[in-house]
Amino acid sequence: MHAIVFSPEAEKVRAFFADTLGLPSADAGGGWLIFALPPAELAVHPAEGRSHHELYLMCDNIQATLAELRAKGVEVARDVSDQGWGLLATIRLPDGSEFPVYEPRHPSPLRA
Repeated sequence: MHAIVFSPEAEKVRAFFADTLGLPSADAGGGWLIFALPPAELAVHPAEGRSHHELYLMCDNIQATLAELRAKGVEVARDVSDQGWGLLATIRLPDGSEFPVYEPRHPSPLRA
């Protein structure tokens, strides 16, 4: 799977993923970083109206993950809320946008 994050401040967001989150990357040319992602899963949900797509960082322990990110200077934009299907928070990216982080409760093919 290839996921894309669009940002008017792409260089800052790339640096965040590389330096703060520590995601390994390859330079596709001219500093255009392509990041390796940990194992991922994909769900398809019903929607009313137009289709849309969402991207989340997933973790096993949201409190520990947020503490680690805060220690690296990452702002938690929205603290943990229980969504039923999991625990959800958002972190602030360098471009000011919010990026969701969640601890799932559902069975995962990665943990099966």
